[in-house]
Amino acid sequence: MRLGQTSVIYLVSKIVASLLGFLATIYFTRTLGEEIYGFYAITLALVSWLGIVKSVGFGQAIVKRMSEDEQPDAYLAAGTTVKAVLTGVVAVGVLVFREQVNAYVGQPVAEFVVLLLVVSIFSGLVNSALKGSHRVHVYAPLSTVKQGARSIAMVALVFVGWELSGMLLGHAVGTAVIAAIGLAIVRPTITIPRWRHVRELFDFAKFSWLGSMRKKTFSDMDIVVLGVFVPAGLTGIYAVAYTLAKFLDIFGSAIQTTLFPELSKRSAAGDAEMVRTLTTDAITYAGLFLIPGIVGATILGDRLMLIYGDGFEIGEQVLPILLVGILAYSYNKQLLNTLNGIDRPDLAFRANAIFIAANLVLNVAFVYAIGWLGAAIATALSAGIGLVFGFYYARELVQFTVPYAEIARQWLAAGFMGAIVYGARELGETHWIATYNEVFVVALVGLGAVVYFLALLAISRTFRTTVSRNLPFDVPFAQ
Repeated sequence: MRLGQTSVIYLVSKIVASLLGFLATIYFTRTLGEEIYGFYAITLALVSWLGIVKSVGFGQAIVKRMSEDEQPDAYLAAGTTVKAVLTGVVAVGVLVFREQVNAYVGQPVAEFVVLLLVVSIFSGLVNSALKGSHRVHVYAPLSTVKQGARSIAMVALVFVGWELSGMLLGHAVGTAVIAAIGLAIVRPTITIPRWRHVRELFDFAKFSWLGSMRKKTFSDMDIVVLGVFVPAGLTGIYAVAYTLAKFLDIFGSAIQTTLFPELSKRSAAGDAEMVRTLTTDAITYAGLFLIPGIVGATILGDRLMLIYGDGFEIGEQVLPILLVGILAYSYNKQLLNTLNGIDRPDLAFRANAIFIAANLVLNVAFVYAIGWLGAAIATALSAGIGLVFGFYYARELVQFTVPYAEIARQWLAAGFMGAIVYGARELGETHWIATYNEVFVVALVGLGAVVYFLALLAISRTFRTTVSRNLPFDVPFAQ
């Protein structure tokens, strides 16, 4: 299967999953309000950070060692053993300090935190096994089914009146059921690992654990800090804006997930030229959706956020800033993906350490000084700092080409799209369609997407060629 087609499968699956999550989130925010959703977001952020402690980078290490096709089941068993022990320690700690946990969130959720921790370790192991065994094309659709199962369970429990408890329990149940299906697909052989398997996982994980922390820092540090300094309602609105912004990073995530096993395999085979090519391709398309997203959010941010309910429109203040930060982060994670793929997690470790320190310091300082807007600014600034160091370390070892011209074409197409969408909004505001916000927004977003991709196809031969090579039919004038 071509890498491009694998990315497309991952992309389509993630889009469907995100749409399911999008619809479920609208139901929750309109039914329960921003405060309850804020409690939910803070709880998940806490679980995510506690999950860093129990995983210490072994998830990525499992993918790396399994992808090398040497005793994959033994590495999976070794990683499972280590994760299970660490998860048990963290779970006991949560129960011992349940009063402090409940006080921080603002609701009695300690038991749910433990449940979600256990489920997350199980799901993470299955995901690592699927990726490490080169089943990204299976992992992606399965993640869509997981989002669907999770959303259905959560909506059903909220519908019967369980509110926050229903959201948390539904999240856990939906995740666990689909993880069990994934395990049945992998069908690992029960193996007793040797100490060398644990040691080799640790050799990679001792550097890559900061990669896991980098992801959680970027996605959850602002929520964790906001949970201390601002009301739950504002945290809920911020979480919705971040989720909406993160949706546009789907393609960048698809590239990263698809290319890592291939980068690892090519690097192990000594194919430096292919590693350079894959890195350049990753940078070329990491911002494919995010660049027009920044332009679109600047024009339509208030109406996009209003879809979630009255009061959410103030999220337009943070949405474009978050998108800028996610764009920088998306480029950075492609570079760090290359460093990990060529077995230089030590350099990725350094870049991640700088990013995490900057993110933590800037979030605390900016949120304390200027409130929730400071969280978005801190996220964007720290992502930019991380990109600078990620570029420096990756360029030292892999002489990839920075596709400045292709990125400029994406911005040009996005600018043209923005002018058309702005004009369409101004015209539409004077007609009856503007009173139906959801219909109006969908129409404008659809118009923008069509204009952007048609414009990019017209001005970019590289994009036309890439599309043509990865579709089952020919694109006219692709060459």
